Amino acid sequence: MKKELKLFAALAVSVAMVACSSAEKMVQQASNVKVSCNPGVLEAVAGSIDADITVTYPKDYFHPKAILEVTPVIVYDGGEAKGRVLKYQGDKVKDNFKVVASAGGVVKDKVHFDYVEGMEQSHLELRGVAKYKGKSIKLPTKKVADGVNTTYMLVKQEGQVPYKADNYQAVIKQTAEGQILYNVNSAEVRGAQLNSASIREFQRELDEIKANGRKTITGTEVVAYASPEGGEKYNKKLSDNRSKTADKAWQNITKGKDIADPEVKSIGQDWEGFKELVEKSNIQDKDLILRVLSMYSDPAVRESEIKNISEVYSELKSGVLPELRRARFIANVEYQNFTPEELVQLVDDNIDVLDEEALLRAAALVNNADKKIELYKKAIDKFASDRARFNLGVAYLEKGQVSNAEKAFRNVETKDDALENAFGVIALRKGDLQTAEQHFKKAKDAGKTNMGVVDILNGNYSKAAQELADARGCCHNTVLAYILNDQLDKAQAAARCASPEVAYLKAIIAARKGAADDVTTFLKHARKDSGLAKREATDIEFVDYR
Repeated sequence: MKKELKLFAALAVSVAMVACSSAEKMVQQASNVKVSCNPGVLEAVAGSIDADITVTYPKDYFHPKAILEVTPVIVYDGGEAKGRVLKYQGDKVKDNFKVVASAGGVVKDKVHFDYVEGMEQSHLELRGVAKYKGKSIKLPTKKVADGVNTTYMLVKQEGQVPYKADNYQAVIKQTAEGQILYNVNSAEVRGAQLNSASIREFQRELDEIKANGRKTITGTEVVAYASPEGGEKYNKKLSDNRSKTADKAWQNITKGKDIADPEVKSIGQDWEGFKELVEKSNIQDKDLILRVLSMYSDPAVRESEIKNISEVYSELKSGVLPELRRARFIANVEYQNFTPEELVQLVDDNIDVLDEEALLRAAALVNNADKKIELYKKAIDKFASDRARFNLGVAYLEKGQVSNAEKAFRNVETKDDALENAFGVIALRKGDLQTAEQHFKKAKDAGKTNMGVVDILNGNYSKAAQELADARGCCHNTVLAYILNDQLDKAQAAARCASPEVAYLKAIIAARKGAADDVTTFLKHARKDSGLAKREATDIEFVDYR
């Protein structure tokens, strides 16, 4: 009976405290106040931590004449960071804070913090102070969120500037060529033509090819023509006859040279050769002739119109048309250029034999960064190579020498999208995201991948995922963008690179999917990087797997 009386008395006191409408009851009933945070795990985005706080006050909790000051605080190893003080008032307070009625209600607010290193292991708490009649009454602290996710900081933000390609040809296509000329309307090969300077030079070239271990004849041709006069049908037959006599002349010219029989062709009227010779000539009104060729495609009309230009036609008959009554002897040749091994060796043994393209290729082949820079400087000095100026900047970037890289890029004369991208990367390396973004926009497709980096750093994850979808080279940032955009299947499919960094991203994907065994497997690989091993210990992504 005594126990029942004591219990009744306690309940009576409690009811009395509630009923008295004192500010102290806000302390005593603090557990009835419900607080939620979105997100439940805080996330750093673009160097900031933002969250939405929702507080539900029960009926008869908030004193109508009280003011409540709530301070959001992130507590972490090494310190704490206080956010903007949130102020609320009862419905009888004449002030400009958010009102919480005596009947209860829901209040929503935003909290903001600047990220500080060490916040990965932390918690967000709310510290309240109720003020009434000059008194300040401290409320129990409420913990509302754990940790800060900093996954976006895994972005590789050095930026990419590809080297400009050289035009070095491992195999160079060449031709050796000679020709014989015919008299007008004739298919007979004159003896003097078989011993002409053109044929003697052709024979000499054939001998040189045979003696040169780098050259190989891949095919031979005999091509016969007729000058564009006298009618298309007649000239077709004349060209055919010339191809037959030229084929016999080939056998004579190449006798004893062990060369395969040629492919024999008959072209007919040689309008292409006619146009070429006219363009190279000093004939008066040659522009008029060329205009006729462009205006008319019918051979008969062309011939008629040209003949109408009587003063010019006489020059054509003596200076151009005889050169088109011909047969050409052609040897198609492949020249085997220096191999990669030879190029690297020549850099040390005989660098001066390398032309611009060979020097650029050699620079691309060497692994030593200082040697690469030396070769690009050589190409600049010897050939004034603008591609070498650009590539010199890239080489400096790879060494982390941003100042030298910027100087090299400023010397580049070709102002193209690639150069805009390069200057964007310089700004990115300096931490100037605004300038970097401006350059990447001007660079268009050349700056697309690097723009994805800027968008990750700025928190534009959806845009970054689109920009990095087709990124070449390392897949790291593409995978990260998909993770940040919550596209885990795409992130998993894109994770093709075998590196500790990508293994770490794979572990994050596995953790978010709840695949514990995969988390263990991927983290084991990622720990080969000591920095990642240290990060793992505090990374909120793996809080459920420790």
